[in-house]
Amino acid sequence: MPSRIGTAEKILNRLKGLHNNLQADEQPLFSMPAIWDGGQGQHATPCDIVVTNLRVFGYFYVSFPRERLFLDALPLKSIRAISLRQKSFEPIFRELLVSSDQRRVYIRAPRQKIESLYEALRSAIQQYTPATQPILEPEEEQQTASSATATTSTKPTAPVYGKQEIRGPFERSPLAIILLFVGGLLLEIAGAYLWFITQNPQGGFPLCVAGFVSVVTAFLIVRSRG
Repeated sequence: MPSRIGTAEKILNRLKGLHNNLQADEQPLFSMPAIWDGGQGQHATPCDIVVTNLRVFGYFYVSFPRERLFLDALPLKSIRAISLRQKSFEPIFRELLVSSDQRRVYIRAPRQKIESLYEALRSAIQQYTPATQPILEPEEEQQTASSATATTSTKPTAPVYGKQEIRGPFERSPLAIILLFVGGLLLEIAGAYLWFITQNPQGGFPLCVAGFVSVVTAFLIVRSRG
């Protein structure tokens, strides 16, 4: 208990304004920086991910130069599946997909951090959300000569946990975008330098054009992905 209280105090001290946005009897258990994509037409938001005994949510609060609050949450009891996903050609980030009956939330962070979140969220659900399984409930004990009447009532089951590897085309991957963008900038710099040294546009101009095309292509791919 003391360690849990100490963790909660550290999180509350670190995240400004969080105490005012917690529900009654809600206690923070874990937090880390990540990218929260709540779907529903929202943009991905860099923020802190907070796991409490009641919810998991993305959160940030700033008061200057103007007050801004972001808080998008899923109740632990509504979560039906948690999947730790690794996309091919994704050099840095991993993704955690958290699904409820109503929506899906994607959380992105470096591998070590996303695995810590996966374990923290799983532990919180197991500890604070009672797992239930389908049960059979007799409606009435009416025995007749022909049959007995009973109905099946299904309660929500415990969330499904899993890990996935998602394969996608390299040309639309983050790694390809980075290579196109950085490579394009290097080509433009090399072209400009060659043009300056030789004083001949025929030597550097093609490199500048190739670099410009690479950078524009990288931006177009990013835009199409968003």
